[in-house]
Amino acid sequence: MADARAKTAEILRSDKTALLDDWMAGLRKVGGDQRISDAELKAQVNGLLSLLADAAGQNTDVASEAWRPVRENLEEISRARALQGFSSAETAMFVLSLKQPLFSRARTALANDAQAMADGTWAINDIVDALGIHTVKAFQKTREDVIMRQQEEMLELSTPVVKLWDGVIALPMIGTLDSARTQIVMESLLQKLVDTGSEIAIIDITGVPTVDTLVAQHLLKAVTAIRLMGAECIISGIRPQIAQTIVHLGVDLQGVTTKATLADALAIALKRVGLTVSRVKPTLGA
Repeated sequence: MADARAKTAEILRSDKTALLDDWMAGLRKVGGDQRISDAELKAQVNGLLSLLADAAGQNTDVASEAWRPVRENLEEISRARALQGFSSAETAMFVLSLKQPLFSRARTALANDAQAMADGTWAINDIVDALGIHTVKAFQKTREDVIMRQQEEMLELSTPVVKLWDGVIALPMIGTLDSARTQIVMESLLQKLVDTGSEIAIIDITGVPTVDTLVAQHLLKAVTAIRLMGAECIISGIRPQIAQTIVHLGVDLQGVTTKATLADALAIALKRVGLTVSRVKPTLGA
């Protein structure tokens, strides 16, 4: 087996130009893609082959320190492909398509020794599969990071705190209110209270489809946080079905001002900051 592994390393190091051409041909065969140019693909293949040859010259343990440059190079390629819109299967095939040209060279180099050919084929299979698995793991991590970042951005966009008047801010809620979103709500509200010096914060839940015990608890946490900042909180958008649900759940909203609509909440808020809104009759001819 040791001789076969040594031969595998020799195959990776020898005739690099022909191996590169065969690998490129295999990549084009499994599916060329306009998302990456031939020049960029060739540069990736050429760079990886050089690293593979260096690592294989030391040992064939892909998890060893000698193979770290190879693993890091594959991680960079995987990240780039994840951001370019490639699938995990397409990214894995970048590595797995190296098997065929390596198998062909192993058959030629070890044709006179059946056992060596079997051992060499297994060694190649072992190396390429390990690199393929590492590539997919790196790809998935990048995709997970992208999805996590997008979720955070969507949460921030879905919790806009707006200034309605001097001393009055509002947060219109749309969608489900969970623990993660509650945290962002509180951070956004409290920061806006500090930035504007507002006395009243309105949380409008007109766009919240359902209110259960957990949602009610999250709302109460937000109210408590606002009060600790020395401001007052009004909850608007209490529809009849939501009011019934809150009563059935036994949620205690005592001391919390609630209103059916955002307009009603704004009217109360303006009154509490000493402002009134009145209708002015239009002047004829104006």
